[in-house]
Amino acid sequence: MSPNTAAVLGLILLFVLMALRMPVSFAMILAGFLGNAYMISTDAALYMLATNVWGQLSSYGLSVIPLFVFMGQLAYHSGITERLYVAAYKWVGRLPGGLAGTTILSSAGFAAICGSNSATSATMGTIALPEMKRYNYDRALSTGSVAIGGTLGVVIPPSVVLIIIAVQTEQSITQLFMASIVPGIILTALFLITVVLLCLRNPSLGPPGPRTNMREKLVSLTGAIEALILFLLVLGGLYAGWFTPTEAGAAGTFGALVIGLARRKLSTKEFVKSISETIRISSMVVLLITGAVIFGRFLTVTRLPFELADWASSLNVPREVILFVVLLIYLVGGCLMDALGFLVVTIPIFYPLAKALGFDPVWYTVVITLVTTMGAVTPPVGVNVYIVSGLSPDIPIGTIFKGVSIFLIAYVICLVMLILFPQVALYLPRSLM
Repeated sequence: MSPNTAAVLGLILLFVLMALRMPVSFAMILAGFLGNAYMISTDAALYMLATNVWGQLSSYGLSVIPLFVFMGQLAYHSGITERLYVAAYKWVGRLPGGLAGTTILSSAGFAAICGSNSATSATMGTIALPEMKRYNYDRALSTGSVAIGGTLGVVIPPSVVLIIIAVQTEQSITQLFMASIVPGIILTALFLITVVLLCLRNPSLGPPGPRTNMREKLVSLTGAIEALILFLLVLGGLYAGWFTPTEAGAAGTFGALVIGLARRKLSTKEFVKSISETIRISSMVVLLITGAVIFGRFLTVTRLPFELADWASSLNVPREVILFVVLLIYLVGGCLMDALGFLVVTIPIFYPLAKALGFDPVWYTVVITLVTTMGAVTPPVGVNVYIVSGLSPDIPIGTIFKGVSIFLIAYVICLVMLILFPQVALYLPRSLM
């Protein structure tokens, strides 16, 4: 059997295992182990399995993941999220669909101290959905704004997905964080514009809130200062060179803990729950990376990624056409399986291809992150939609998908801007670093 045939069979085995509902991380570990055993030897595969698992679990670089997750959990249980929501409402609540706009704006704020789309959806949903129900907001708009706002948790730094890609591709976490700031701001603005346009066209979807004067708006900013402090501490420290990414995560976590204790909002029970959630989420992410490394080693042995890159480079078509096909694969794959899992599986295949075609690695990473993130709100495996459905069991899942669909136009516009004007993502990392 040729190495390419072995690689294709390994990919088929991987997707079969995932179709049988085996967790993505274990599916990658098993398929990668069997592939390495066939291509090299069983002893070598066992050695790789042992060293790679130990290497990932003891990696200093990966310690950044539990720290950022812990910071988000402490921020939530310290009440920072609720105060952020109130501040956002004072500023955008008067607009058409004010509560939906508030949900998106506060989701962006929480994303800046969280790094997870599912956590952002769940956190903001518990606050926003009862309020929008109380004011008779359209069910599709209310649930859709929560689900789509949650996707900002992956785009806006500190994003766990960007950290995973940086570890897999050996890029700078700081550069990826800097590169995603402007696209995250643009995406947030496009979501807000979408809400306003929808409610201007049909005011019954979401009524505006009461007017607030400038004094009330300025006073409300005290509720957002804590989140802003944490964001500036992490990103500012990284940019200034005060911290490594891991140290920035530790500083942010300490800051969130101090805020919670100073506010007397963080009880022992909530602190323990924060630790428990951090362990659960971090274990899932680290196992995903471990599986990706083992499966990636198998693909490297077969040389499939490099031959694919050489083949694509030799095609007599513009490189943008190949990029479009790759992005289409990411979009479809993110719809059919867990978006993060699909991203981790495909990085060893398509990242060498992107480099061979001459695309900037930082820009390419931001683009595929945006495309794959759309999978979190598209059927049949839209994890954010199912989280919102769990918070509102009386609303049909189809209604939530309908509410999300109109916001996907904003994603398309943002992607087109990134492709036509790469400096949208590259200006900050190149100028500041």
